[in-house]
Amino acid sequence: MGNKDKFSIFSFTGKMKILHLSWFAFFITFMVWFNFAPLLQSVKESLGLTTAEIKTLLILNVAFTIPARVVIGMLTDKYGPRIVYSALLAICSIPCFAFALSETFIQAAISRFALGFIGAGFVVGIRLVSEWFPHNELGTAEGIYGGWGNFGSAAAAFTLPTIAVMFGGEDGWRYAMAITGAMSLLFSFVFYANVTDTPKGSTYFRPKNLGAMEVTSTGDFFLLLVMKLPMYGALALLAWKLSPTGIAMLSDTIVNSIYIGLSVLYLYEVWQTWKLNKSIFSEPVPEIHQYKFKQVVVLNILYFATFGSELAVISMLPLFFSETFELTPVMAGMVASAYAFMNLMSRPGGGWLSDKFGRKPTLLILTAGLAIGYFFMGQVNSEWPLWLAVAAAMACSFFVQSGEGAVFATVPLIKRRMTGQIAGMTGAYGNVGAVCYLTVLSLVDYSTFFLVIAGTAVLGFITLLFMEEPSGQIAEVNEDGSVTLIDVANN
Repeated sequence: MGNKDKFSIFSFTGKMKILHLSWFAFFITFMVWFNFAPLLQSVKESLGLTTAEIKTLLILNVAFTIPARVVIGMLTDKYGPRIVYSALLAICSIPCFAFALSETFIQAAISRFALGFIGAGFVVGIRLVSEWFPHNELGTAEGIYGGWGNFGSAAAAFTLPTIAVMFGGEDGWRYAMAITGAMSLLFSFVFYANVTDTPKGSTYFRPKNLGAMEVTSTGDFFLLLVMKLPMYGALALLAWKLSPTGIAMLSDTIVNSIYIGLSVLYLYEVWQTWKLNKSIFSEPVPEIHQYKFKQVVVLNILYFATFGSELAVISMLPLFFSETFELTPVMAGMVASAYAFMNLMSRPGGGWLSDKFGRKPTLLILTAGLAIGYFFMGQVNSEWPLWLAVAAAMACSFFVQSGEGAVFATVPLIKRRMTGQIAGMTGAYGNVGAVCYLTVLSLVDYSTFFLVIAGTAVLGFITLLFMEEPSGQIAEVNEDGSVTLIDVANN
């Protein structure tokens, strides 16, 4: 299986080579996806944009990622990570170059919306890493993949303003952004040339159908339809924010047609899901092929609270610190970046803890820590010493990111051939969380915002009690009809 070689972070052969290429591909996607925030001021001045227009661009940046993660998850399961990741890196360099060349708000808005697609790259690597690592190293490997790749957003924040200044002039930001696009395009060739979907001699299991998700019981069928609703809800919420009641970027007619479009799309998805799964209403699925969709539900809710809050908090933390403690923007940015820095260790840490102590106990402890952490963040005010507020933010971010690592240590253990789809749905829930939390933030004060996140973490903790620790083996059917059993736990 290629698993006999040991787990050594400094090795660049076998499974470790795949891990390094995967996290670097993810790193580049995040660098491109978040190349806008650090250059925001220059873009605003250069294109003569209003604050409302800049905020709109920030919303558009995450909007498309919700459906994109689901779609990319399906494509990964069907065509394999090698082709999908390479294509994504190459194709998404186009809107990146387009943004660097844009002269008007509309051009910037369209290319920024299209760039949301690159935020789906994360899902591809989850499936690829799960093909190469055995279950007892999977949490650590997925944690390194997620944590080091995620650091691309922090790398963009540190390097791009400097690169823009080096090129100088009011077009400096354009060069800085174009460089990230060029990195993405070049690395797509490197990735394609050096990666295989599975170790030699392993089978890449594909789902029965590309259009919908398989479930294995009638209860799960209805649960799946319910769990699809928040993803449509988040997109409707974004449309509402862009409507005349919000920031008036879109007319009522356009917004209403988006609502109708989303409803039609949901009904179409219900129909596709029914077509694929209708046999379960007449004959039960053999036990060996069953999986419990409630496992996916729990992971979705936890990722909503962890990654959703991370995306939302990263966008508001600099402002929160500068307003609460009257810091300069540069100082506030540095203090807030401590939150992103934690990713390098926390996310792999959460995966490693899962490998060592079990998936469920790790998630329970981290989710409890998350709720307590955000409860304390809700108490922070200008009377606190700054160091204590920073320590609270760092502690909070440890639980958030370790929690993300622990969620994705569990995702690949549910149903191997559907790992992309499950990762896509869970990943999309992270973005749904971000949209919901940022909407809450626009309506309430900082302290309430943190307490709302703490509340959803408590909810996550309660649902987690219903999750079952992955055990035994997953059964996958080969093309010749024989069954392969994949270990998911030491027992």
